[in-house]
Amino acid sequence: MSTAESSLEVTSDSVLQEVGRRSSWFLAFGVVMVALGTFVLGWSCLATVTVAATWVFGFLMLGSGLLSIINAFSAVPGRGVFVHLLIGVLYTVTGFMIIDAPGESALLLTKIFSIFLIVGGIFRILSALLERFPGWGWVVLNGAITLTLGLLIYKQWPASGLWFIGMAVAVDMIFNGWTWIMLALGAKQLSKVKTA
Repeated sequence: MSTAESSLEVTSDSVLQEVGRRSSWFLAFGVVMVALGTFVLGWSCLATVTVAATWVFGFLMLGSGLLSIINAFSAVPGRGVFVHLLIGVLYTVTGFMIIDAPGESALLLTKIFSIFLIVGGIFRILSALLERFPGWGWVVLNGAITLTLGLLIYKQWPASGLWFIGMAVAVDMIFNGWTWIMLALGAKQLSKVKTA
Protein backbone atom coordinates (compact mmCIF):
# COMPACT_ATOMS: atom_id res chain seq x y z
CA MET A 1 0.00 0.00 0.00
CA SER A 2 1.39 3.37 -0.96
CA THR A 3 1.82 6.30 1.42
CA ALA A 4 -0.97 8.25 -0.31
CA GLU A 5 -3.41 5.34 0.03
CA SER A 6 -2.61 4.83 3.72
CA SER A 7 -2.98 8.56 4.49
CA LEU A 8 -6.29 8.60 2.60
CA GLU A 9 -7.52 5.64 4.66
CA VAL A 10 -6.47 7.35 7.91
CA THR A 11 -8.24 10.56 6.81
CA SER A 12 -11.46 8.75 5.88
CA ASP A 13 -11.37 6.86 9.20
CA SER A 14 -10.97 10.10 11.16
CA VAL A 15 -13.79 11.74 9.21
CA LEU A 16 -16.00 8.71 9.82
CA GLN A 17 -15.23 8.79 13.54
CA GLU A 18 -15.97 12.52 13.70
CA VAL A 19 -19.30 12.05 11.90
CA GLY A 20 -20.08 9.14 14.24
CA ARG A 21 -19.39 11.35 17.28
CA ARG A 22 -21.71 14.03 15.96
CA SER A 23 -24.44 11.62 14.86
CA SER A 24 -26.60 12.45 17.90
CA TRP A 25 -26.62 16.11 16.81
CA PHE A 26 -27.56 15.09 13.26
CA LEU A 27 -30.32 12.89 14.65
CA ALA A 28 -31.68 15.68 16.86
CA PHE A 29 -31.58 18.16 13.95
CA GLY A 30 -33.40 15.69 11.72
CA VAL A 31 -36.11 15.04 14.31
CA VAL A 32 -36.62 18.80 14.78
CA MET A 33 -36.86 19.31 10.99
CA VAL A 34 -39.42 16.49 10.63
CA ALA A 35 -41.44 17.84 13.57
CA LEU A 36 -41.43 21.41 12.22
CA GLY A 37 -42.31 20.24 8.70
CA THR A 38 -45.16 18.11 10.03
CA PHE A 39 -46.40 21.04 12.12
CA VAL A 40 -46.32 23.37 9.12
CA LEU A 41 -48.01 20.77 6.91
CA GLY A 42 -50.74 20.17 9.47
CA TRP A 43 -51.18 23.84 10.27
CA SER A 44 -54.57 25.13 9.26
CA CYS A 45 -53.08 28.22 7.66
CA LEU A 46 -50.52 27.29 5.01
CA ALA A 47 -51.16 30.71 3.48
CA THR A 48 -49.10 32.31 6.25
CA VAL A 49 -46.15 30.03 5.47
CA THR A 50 -46.60 30.70 1.74
CA VAL A 51 -46.51 34.47 2.23
CA ALA A 52 -43.54 34.22 4.62
CA ALA A 53 -41.57 32.02 2.18
CA THR A 54 -42.37 34.42 -0.67
CA TRP A 55 -41.28 37.36 1.46
CA VAL A 56 -37.96 35.66 2.28
CA PHE A 57 -37.51 34.93 -1.45
CA GLY A 58 -38.03 38.64 -2.13
CA PHE A 59 -35.31 39.58 0.36
CA LEU A 60 -32.95 37.02 -1.20
CA MET A 61 -33.55 38.54 -4.64
CA LEU A 62 -33.05 42.03 -3.25
CA GLY A 63 -29.75 40.99 -1.64
CA SER A 64 -28.60 39.29 -4.84
CA GLY A 65 -29.44 42.40 -6.82
CA LEU A 66 -27.53 44.71 -4.51
CA LEU A 67 -24.50 42.39 -4.57
CA SER A 68 -24.65 42.28 -8.38
CA ILE A 69 -24.72 46.09 -8.53
CA ILE A 70 -21.73 46.31 -6.17
CA ASN A 71 -19.95 43.67 -8.25
CA ALA A 72 -20.66 45.63 -11.43
CA PHE A 73 -18.85 48.68 -10.06
CA SER A 74 -15.93 46.63 -8.75
CA ALA A 75 -15.47 44.70 -12.02
CA VAL A 76 -12.82 45.50 -14.59
CA PRO A 77 -14.13 48.24 -16.92
CA GLY A 78 -15.38 46.92 -20.23
CA ARG A 79 -15.82 43.34 -18.90
CA GLY A 80 -19.59 43.04 -18.74
CA VAL A 81 -20.12 45.93 -16.32
CA PHE A 82 -23.32 47.02 -18.05
CA VAL A 83 -24.76 43.48 -18.04
CA HIS A 84 -23.95 43.00 -14.33
CA LEU A 85 -25.51 46.36 -13.57
CA LEU A 86 -28.70 45.55 -15.51
CA ILE A 87 -29.04 42.16 -13.83
CA GLY A 88 -28.48 43.75 -10.43
CA VAL A 89 -31.14 46.39 -11.09
CA LEU A 90 -33.58 43.70 -12.34
CA TYR A 91 -33.05 41.54 -9.23
CA THR A 92 -33.33 44.56 -6.92
CA VAL A 93 -36.55 45.84 -8.48
CA THR A 94 -38.07 42.35 -8.54
CA GLY A 95 -37.07 41.82 -4.89
CA PHE A 96 -38.73 45.11 -3.91
CA MET A 97 -41.89 44.16 -5.80
CA ILE A 98 -42.08 40.75 -4.08
CA ILE A 99 -41.46 42.26 -0.62
CA ASP A 100 -44.07 44.95 -1.27
CA ALA A 101 -46.81 42.45 -2.26
CA PRO A 102 -45.90 38.93 -1.08
CA GLY A 103 -49.47 37.62 -1.39
CA GLU A 104 -49.85 38.58 -5.03
CA SER A 105 -46.29 37.44 -5.72
CA ALA A 106 -47.10 34.03 -4.21
CA LEU A 107 -50.05 33.70 -6.59
CA LEU A 108 -47.90 34.64 -9.59
CA LEU A 109 -45.02 32.36 -8.55
CA THR A 110 -47.43 29.46 -8.09
CA LYS A 111 -48.85 29.97 -11.58
CA ILE A 112 -45.36 30.15 -13.10
CA PHE A 113 -44.33 27.02 -11.20
CA SER A 114 -47.43 25.12 -12.38
CA ILE A 115 -46.65 26.02 -16.00
CA PHE A 116 -43.04 24.94 -15.43
CA LEU A 117 -44.27 21.55 -14.11
CA ILE A 118 -46.64 21.08 -17.04
CA VAL A 119 -44.01 21.88 -19.68
CA GLY A 120 -41.34 19.86 -17.85
CA GLY A 121 -43.65 16.85 -17.59
CA ILE A 122 -44.50 16.99 -21.29
CA PHE A 123 -40.81 17.26 -22.25
CA ARG A 124 -39.89 14.29 -20.03
CA ILE A 125 -42.65 12.13 -21.52
CA LEU A 126 -41.84 13.06 -25.12
CA SER A 127 -38.08 12.60 -24.76
CA ALA A 128 -38.52 9.20 -23.09
CA LEU A 129 -41.00 8.02 -25.74
CA LEU A 130 -38.84 9.24 -28.62
CA GLU A 131 -35.45 8.06 -27.32
CA ARG A 132 -36.44 4.76 -25.61
CA PHE A 133 -33.25 4.69 -23.53
CA PRO A 134 -32.79 2.14 -20.70
CA GLY A 135 -35.27 2.88 -17.93
CA TRP A 136 -37.40 5.11 -20.16
CA GLY A 137 -40.57 3.85 -18.50
CA TRP A 138 -39.57 5.43 -15.20
CA VAL A 139 -38.96 8.74 -16.94
CA VAL A 140 -42.44 8.52 -18.52
CA LEU A 141 -43.91 7.86 -15.06
CA ASN A 142 -41.94 10.79 -13.62
CA GLY A 143 -43.15 13.02 -16.45
CA ALA A 144 -46.76 11.91 -15.99
CA ILE A 145 -46.66 12.66 -12.26
CA THR A 146 -45.01 16.04 -12.87
CA LEU A 147 -47.55 16.89 -15.58
CA THR A 148 -50.47 15.84 -13.36
CA LEU A 149 -49.19 17.88 -10.43
CA GLY A 150 -48.74 20.93 -12.65
CA LEU A 151 -52.26 20.54 -14.07
CA LEU A 152 -53.78 20.14 -10.59
CA ILE A 153 -52.02 23.26 -9.32
CA TYR A 154 -52.97 25.23 -12.44
CA LYS A 155 -56.58 24.02 -12.32
CA GLN A 156 -56.96 25.18 -8.69
CA TRP A 157 -55.26 28.52 -9.28
CA PRO A 158 -55.61 31.15 -7.71
CA ALA A 159 -56.62 29.14 -4.61
CA SER A 160 -53.52 26.94 -4.99
CA GLY A 161 -51.39 30.07 -4.74
CA LEU A 162 -52.41 30.38 -1.11
CA TRP A 163 -51.22 26.93 -0.01
CA PHE A 164 -48.84 25.41 -2.55
CA ILE A 165 -45.59 27.19 -1.62
CA GLY A 166 -46.23 26.60 2.10
CA MET A 167 -46.92 22.92 1.44
CA ALA A 168 -43.75 22.60 -0.66
CA VAL A 169 -41.69 24.18 2.14
CA ALA A 170 -43.23 21.80 4.70
CA VAL A 171 -42.64 18.69 2.56
CA ASP A 172 -39.06 19.82 1.89
CA MET A 173 -38.47 20.22 5.64
CA ILE A 174 -39.82 16.73 6.30
CA PHE A 175 -37.66 15.09 3.64
CA ASN A 176 -34.57 17.04 4.72
CA GLY A 177 -35.22 15.98 8.30
CA TRP A 178 -35.46 12.33 7.30
CA THR A 179 -32.22 12.71 5.32
CA TRP A 180 -30.44 13.95 8.47
CA ILE A 181 -31.97 11.13 10.53
CA MET A 182 -30.81 8.49 8.04
CA LEU A 183 -27.36 10.10 7.88
CA ALA A 184 -27.09 9.99 11.67
CA LEU A 185 -28.21 6.35 11.89
CA GLY A 186 -25.91 5.33 9.02
CA ALA A 187 -22.93 7.16 10.54
CA LYS A 188 -23.54 5.57 13.93
CA GLN A 189 -23.77 2.12 12.30
CA LEU A 190 -20.59 2.65 10.25
CA SER A 191 -18.61 3.92 13.21
CA LYS A 192 -19.62 0.80 15.18
CA VAL A 193 -18.52 -1.45 12.30
CA LYS A 194 -15.16 0.36 11.97
CA THR A 195 -14.41 0.18 15.71
CA ALA A 196 -15.37 -3.49 15.96
